Amino acid sequence: MPPEEKKEEPGTPEAAPQPNGAPTAEDLATIKAELEVERKARATIEAAMADKDTMIADLQTKLTGANHTSDAAAVELTTLKDVHSKAVAKYLGAVKLANPTIPGEVIAGGTIDEIDASVARALSIATAVKASLEAQAKQGRVPAGAPPRSEISLEGLSPREKIAAGIQQKGGTS
Repeated sequence: MPPEEKKEEPGTPEAAPQPNGAPTAEDLATIKAELEVERKARATIEAAMADKDTMIADLQTKLTGANHTSDAAAVELTTLKDVHSKAVAKYLGAVKLANPTIPGEVIAGGTIDEIDASVARALSIATAVKASLEAQAKQGRVPAGAPPRSEISLEGLSPREKIAAGIQQKGGTS
């Protein structure tokens, strides 16, 4: 026998095997202790799994409720968007009626703020055009009635025409 191998002592359980390879009492006690530990671990795991199953069921219920709430909110949002669009369209019509001096094509917008901004721009343009037209009207005023009589301009006339005009002014015949 090589010296590296251990010799078993006669008092150890491995030294005295039971007939037919049956485990010893100590082996049975160890196996029972391990079995008990495994049963407790299994019970703990089963309890944890039951808790997780309960949590999963609760979360699925909450998710279903949240989906229903989300669907209801989406329907409400669609309704509100339709109502908003109709309100903006009515406001646009009212603003066009309230400002007859502004062409309707100039007033536009998808929101109330955009409509108000377009009205402000249109009013500033209309005010500037009106001021410009009034200034032009003042500059080009023509007095009412016939213009006053003045002497005939002799510029551009030939000498013969000048003589004829002079005779006519003096009361002569031409």
